[in-house]
Amino acid sequence: MKIICIGRNYIDHAKELNNPVPEHPLIFMKPPSALLVDKKPFYYPEFSKDIHYELELVIKICKNGRHVMPEFAASYYKEITLGIDMTARDIQSKLKSKGHPWEIAKGFDGSAILGQFIDITEDMRTHGILFELSKNDKIVQRGDNRDMIFSFEDIIVYASKYFKLQMGDLIYTGTPAGVGPVCIGDRLVGSIGELELCEVTIR
Repeated sequence: MKIICIGRNYIDHAKELNNPVPEHPLIFMKPPSALLVDKKPFYYPEFSKDIHYELELVIKICKNGRHVMPEFAASYYKEITLGIDMTARDIQSKLKSKGHPWEIAKGFDGSAILGQFIDITEDMRTHGILFELSKNDKIVQRGDNRDMIFSFEDIIVYASKYFKLQMGDLIYTGTPAGVGPVCIGDRLVGSIGELELCEVTIR
């Protein structure tokens, strides 16, 4: 099982971090040990003083494939949920300034919080998916997958050129604007409509 993550996939988020808008999907990976499921708490790591939340739509690959053609990409996912890409922003900033990979800032244990999957409806495919994150009952992020630079299908086509996609692989598809820091005691809840799919407490 792979955790494929997409960076800078919303223009407003790229702008808020003063990053250029990518011409192709910006891919990084998280190891399986990064997964945090079943509403388990997130323990603030001792190596960082600036952990940020990034709410994302997450799709699950439902069949194996490589070099997926655009016309078939939509058949490679049937379920969706919300995930939170926890990021050690202070470490990431240092790594970026030196041109180094981000893995230790993005892929540390517990950094890929994952919610409960639901089936993607035809209405979602046609009219888009609105989602939001609340921190301590205050909404801090809102997103709409129609604002993504690269669609789910674009990501599948691009990623499958380099990695064989396998059943159960997860794709974190990028975060909208509004990312920010967390503190011990915070409670984060991600929702699609009235469905609270993702929840975590910071300890």
